[in-house]
Amino acid sequence: MNIPNDLKYTASHEWVQAQADGSVRIGITDHAQDLLGDMVFVENPVPGRHLVAGEECAVVESVKAASDVYAPIAGKVLATNPDVEVAPEALNTDAYEAWLFSLQPDNPADLNGLLDAVAYRALVEADSH
Repeated sequence: MNIPNDLKYTASHEWVQAQADGSVRIGITDHAQDLLGDMVFVENPVPGRHLVAGEECAVVESVKAASDVYAPIAGKVLATNPDVEVAPEALNTDAYEAWLFSLQPDNPADLNGLLDAVAYRALVEADSH
């Protein structure tokens, strides 16, 4: 199970990566893409949209099911990743390179409330028993 130590995570299987400019990149975890199977469609939030933490903001669809993606923290959508919109299967190849969208956090300290890799691994392992 691939859970990079330098990312933050949510219980709903999103990952968050802090960027040097203060923004964050958001995607779905390797565990989430593994559960969903072969990805066929991604719908990202519109740049400029303000998201509230926990809000449904994107959809990833596989041959098995569609799944909502939730905003891990509040902030403004800066950009979306056109590569995953054109080639959703990139999520299956490397879920941590295939980010969905970037966000300018309302409060950067909100990242401290997310799960670290150890806590996320424990959550995934508890779910699989």
